[in-house]
Amino acid sequence: MMNNLNIAILQGTTRQKRKSIYVSNLILKVGNELEGVTAVLVDPVEFNFPFDGNDEENKDPRYIKITAEADGFFIVTPEYNHGFPGSLKRMLDSELKNYIHKPVAFAGVSSGNWGGIRAVESLVNVVRELGMAATFTDVQFPDVNKIFDESGNLLNNSYVNRIKRAFEELIWMAKVLKWGRENLPGKYH
Repeated sequence: MMNNLNIAILQGTTRQKRKSIYVSNLILKVGNELEGVTAVLVDPVEFNFPFDGNDEENKDPRYIKITAEADGFFIVTPEYNHGFPGSLKRMLDSELKNYIHKPVAFAGVSSGNWGGIRAVESLVNVVRELGMAATFTDVQFPDVNKIFDESGNLLNNSYVNRIKRAFEELIWMAKVLKWGRENLPGKYH
């Protein structure tokens, strides 16, 4: 029997009026309600990611600890100008070895009707290069202003089931890849 899975929810932007934080908080809540899952929110506003890259002097020890303990990741990314925010790229780039052979699910967020799909598509190549395994059950949040009220309360409960479906695949992949990292010899973990 496997211990609880640790899933890090990565909030993708530091923008002050970001609506994607509502999505991150909802995913965190749903994740923590699932049996066998412990979810933690990583909000880049609360971390120190100076400059660019993976240099030791530019790392936040709290982020290193979270990524080392994580069995999987759920990235919440808004779409800005057909891509994902630079703050998300900076956060992802600050750590490399702790991502290898760990799964990642995506939630795309936009104020328009595309639901962040282009940002998610752009991220697939990035996470692959980081050694992560991308799931295929994404969750899109189009017209985010119609999904949450001004206080961040969910207005459409169908999103809870969509998040649960994404978690089902993420959990399955996290269990398989965790078993592989712990039981199969090799230089890739």
